[in-house]
Amino acid sequence: MPAAPESDGDLPNRELPITPRGLRTRSSLVAAARRVFEESGYLDSRLIDITRAARCSAGTFYTYFTSKEEILAAVLEQARDDMLHPGTERVDPHENPVAVIAASNRAYFEAYQRNAKLMALLEQVSNIDPEFRRLRRERADAFVRRNARSIESLQNRGLADTELDPLLSSRALSSMISRLAFNHFVVDAAGGRSAADYEGLLETATRLWVNALRLPFTDDGDAERGLDA
Repeated sequence: MPAAPESDGDLPNRELPITPRGLRTRSSLVAAARRVFEESGYLDSRLIDITRAARCSAGTFYTYFTSKEEILAAVLEQARDDMLHPGTERVDPHENPVAVIAASNRAYFEAYQRNAKLMALLEQVSNIDPEFRRLRRERADAFVRRNARSIESLQNRGLADTELDPLLSSRALSSMISRLAFNHFVVDAAGGRSAADYEGLLETATRLWVNALRLPFTDDGDAERGLDA
C-alpha cells in the first residue's frame, strides 16, 4: 500500500507455448509489437508492421496470436507484471506506515515511467474498445480492494482516521495516484511542457495520502523522513 489501479487483473490470452523455441518466438513477437504500438499507436499499427519488426511471417504470427487485440493484451500483460511487482525497498509496515506509503509510491511512479507509452496506449484503447475498458475497470477495482484492506488494517491499529470509509477512501486515493502519474509521465511529457520535479511529485502524493488518512508523525521525525525513503 498504496498501489495505483492500472496494473492488476487478467487480460485475455491463449496458453503459452511449451517449447523453448516457441517461447522465444512468442517473446520476440510481443517485443516487436510493443515497439510498433509505442511508435505508431494502436489504431495506426498493422499486423504486417509487427511481423516485419519481428522478422517473421504472418503464419508464424497466427500460430501464437489471433489478432492485433490479442497481442496488445500480451504486451499489456507484460507491463502489468512490471507495475504489479515493481520491487520496493524493505520497510517494516508495523513500525513506519508512512515509509511504506512513500516506498510504494516511489516504486509505482518508477514503474509507470518505464511503461508510460503503454499507459498512454491503454488510455487510448480503453476509450474505443469495450472489452479493454471492462478489463481496465476490473484491474482498478482489484487495486482499490487491496488498498482498502490496508487502510482498514491501519484503522484497526489506531493509526488511521476511523471515521473514513476504507473502500471509498481507497478509491479516491488510488485514483489520485493513478491520475498524477498519467499527467506527469504522459500528458506533460507529450505536451512538451516541463513536468513537475519528480521528488516534489513523490513527496506531494505521499503527503496527500498520509494527511487524508491522518496518519501520525513521530516526534523525532522518523515518519516524516519516510517521505523521502
